[in-house]
Amino acid sequence: MSKKLKILVIRFSSIGDIVLTTPIVRCIKLQLGAEIDYLTNSSYETLINKNKYLNKVHIYNDNFKSTLKNLKEQKYDYVIDLQNNFRSILFCLLLSAKVFRFKKNTFKRLWLIYTGKNRLNNHIVDRYFTAVLPLNVIKDKKGLDFICTDQKITGFDVSSSYISWCIGGSYEGKKLSPSQISNTINEIKKPVVLIGGDGDQEISSQVLRLCNYKEVFDFCGKTNLMQSAFLIKNSQLLLTNDTGMMHIAASFSMPVISFWGCTKPSLGFSPYMSSSKSVKIITPTTFRPCSKHGKTCRVKQEGCIKNISSKKIIEEVNKLIK
Repeated sequence: MSKKLKILVIRFSSIGDIVLTTPIVRCIKLQLGAEIDYLTNSSYETLINKNKYLNKVHIYNDNFKSTLKNLKEQKYDYVIDLQNNFRSILFCLLLSAKVFRFKKNTFKRLWLIYTGKNRLNNHIVDRYFTAVLPLNVIKDKKGLDFICTDQKITGFDVSSSYISWCIGGSYEGKKLSPSQISNTINEIKKPVVLIGGDGDQEISSQVLRLCNYKEVFDFCGKTNLMQSAFLIKNSQLLLTNDTGMMHIAASFSMPVISFWGCTKPSLGFSPYMSSSKSVKIITPTTFRPCSKHGKTCRVKQEGCIKNISSKKIIEEVNKLIK
C-alpha cells in the first residue's frame, strides 16, 4: 500500500487571497488523495478552519522558530507556496520538501498598469493552478469554498428581505463615496445593511446622515468576519468595492455588484465563478488599472471610482431586485 502524500499549502493573507486558494486545496485533495495542511496568519484562521479538504490549519503568530519546528515534525512531501514572499520562501528553504511556487507575474501586471496591454489574460485562481501543474492537478471548473455557520446578529432579522453593501476598501481609491452610496439607497428604497470594519465607521456615519430612506442598518465595526459573512449570505445581493468580502460572496453563488476604479478586473481578482447575475461596474474614466492594489490613482487624488454614477448603480440594482 502506497504512502499517502503529505502536502503543505502556504498563504498568510489576506481575506480574498485565502478564499481564492480554496479551489487548489479541493482539487489536490480530490485528485491526489493527499493529506493537506495549511499555513496562514492567525487573523485568517476562521476562513479555512472548517474546510473539509484540509487535515490541519497551522497558525503563524510571528514566532518563526516555533512554527518551523512544528512544520518540520510533519515531514511534508510537497510544499505549495501560494504567497511567494520572503517569509514563505524562507519556510520553504528550511523544510525538507519539494516546493511548488506560484508566480506573481509582476512584470505583466506592471505592463498592464503602465501600457494598458494585458499579457495576463487570466484570473488569479488560474495562476495558482499553474503552480501545481507538475503534480497533474487541474481545475475542476467549480467555485470557491467558504463555510459560513449560523451567527447571532443582535437587532436585525436576517430572514427579512434586504441588500448588503460592503463599503470598505484597503485604500481610498477603491472606495465609493458616501454620496454615491446614499444617492443609490435613497432611490432603490430597499433595506440595506452596511458592512465594514472599524475604519469604515466614518463613511457609514456620513451615509446615514445623507440618507432620507431610513431602513439603513450600520454594522461597520460591530461584527466579526463570520457575522459579516452571515449577513451577506442571507441578503438578496451584495454591493461591494474590490474587497475580500466580495470573494466570500462569490463562494455563496449569489449576485454581486462590484465596483472598480483604481483596480480593474483585468488584474485577475474579479469574483470567481460567482452567480451569472453578477455585474462589474467599472469607472468610465480609464480602462486600465491605476496601481496594483489601488493605492494610487492616475486620474484624481480621491480615486477614479468616484466617477461611477449613482444612476448606473441604481439601474443595475433595480434589474436584480425586481
